Amino acid sequence: SRFMYYYENNKATVIGGAIGLVLVAGLIIGYFVYSGQQEQEAQNLLGIAEEQLMQGDYQTALYGNEQDFTLGFEQIANNYPNTNAGNLATYYAAVSDFELGNYESALQRMQNFDVPDGIMGVAPLSLHAIILSELDRYEEAAEKYIDAADWNENPSTTPYNLMEAAIAFNEAGNTDRAITVVDRVLEEYPNSRQAAEAQRLKGLLTRPA
Repeated sequence: SRFMYYYENNKATVIGGAIGLVLVAGLIIGYFVYSGQQEQEAQNLLGIAEEQLMQGDYQTALYGNEQDFTLGFEQIANNYPNTNAGNLATYYAAVSDFELGNYESALQRMQNFDVPDGIMGVAPLSLHAIILSELDRYEEAAEKYIDAADWNENPSTTPYNLMEAAIAFNEAGNTDRAITVVDRVLEEYPNSRQAAEAQRLKGLLTRPA
């Protein structure tokens, strides 16, 4: 009876609130349906561009082909920015730019790339470091290699990226950091493929001038 009394006196408010809830629910459902469609479209387009990348046709992979009505990684990344495929297209666009020698553009794309968790994020971080090295930004490259080493610690990619970091620090003239990183390789990964290289580099870095 209390509800009926409230309803009779506030009918417009109750109905308006109910309609509002229905609209919100509809918008949420519509958003997820739309997002799913966008993801599927982007994935389909990404597959075509990936074929060009695997064939070494980096220009077409990056910008597409107007005659064949295909999109490249750049258009996919721009047109589907909120999808996983769009994010991956940003990374592939950076790879394509790097292979074409467009290092500044590749770096900008990597800065816009959302690095995935786990082992899948290691290679993109390593590429980011390589691009920085190509631009002679060795100190930044070394720090990015450290990020790659720590992103997913394992006996394969971690000592590799640590060794690359040590080399980059040495190129930057930061001998102390280079020795610190080399020591980490020797202490934490003494049985790795990089251990011998780390020992040689440490000998060079600690040799009296």
